Amino acid sequence: MALYSEKVMDHFRNPRNVGVIEDADGVGEVGNAKCGDIMKMYLKIDDDIISDVKFETFGCGSAIASSSMATELIKGKPVSEALELTNKAVAEALDGLPAYKMHCSVLAEEAIKSALDDYYTRKGINPKEQ
Repeated sequence: MALYSEKVMDHFRNPRNVGVIEDADGVGEVGNAKCGDIMKMYLKIDDDIISDVKFETFGCGSAIASSSMATELIKGKPVSEALELTNKAVAEALDGLPAYKMHCSVLAEEAIKSALDDYYTRKGINPKEQ
């Protein structure tokens, strides 16, 4: 079995939604000091729907693939669905990650939730109540 699935390789070689949203409604940045991966997510939200999402990731191929897949999983979805996204769902959508790379999918989940927390904070809503 190959170390990485075709989906991981595709999202690494051809990442979706890379970039910055200048007037983002929510921005979240997370990092893992142990491995050096840093992810930043930008969200544009219209009528409680994630109309656009972009990311910047400094890290390994699994981190880039996880960021890319996570953005694909939430784009066009209600905020409530994005809040439910798990690292397991990201890894499964990529047809799996090696066990020692699962932290990359965790970072993707955390970056999205951090951006949503920022969105709620900007709106004056306690993110813990959502």
